[in-house]
Amino acid sequence: MAHLSITPSAAEQIQRALAERGHGLGLRVSVKPSGCSGYSYVLDFADQAANDDAVFEEHGVTVFVTPEALPMLDGSEVDYVSEGLNRFFRFNNPNVKDQCGCGESFTV
Repeated sequence: MAHLSITPSAAEQIQRALAERGHGLGLRVSVKPSGCSGYSYVLDFADQAANDDAVFEEHGVTVFVTPEALPMLDGSEVDYVSEGLNRFFRFNNPNVKDQCGCGESFTV
């Protein structure tokens, strides 16, 4: 069975974004071919669950993962970090074999 964990920091940011937006069930995560290393993460709001979504709930939030992305994200941790002036979701993904220098794309 696939697993995805959500840190408390990521959960707080997801809750904050949904509250600002005013509606939504949670965060939807998918991947797309992109960048110099192969794939990039795609984050969006989930307004409804698709029948084939994998659903992960932790710290009061829900993350929906598309079936195409699930094998690439299995075992990952979704975190929200601050580095200098930048704040962003970071995927600590054990499946990544390589990533580009800027961190925008990865290879599995």
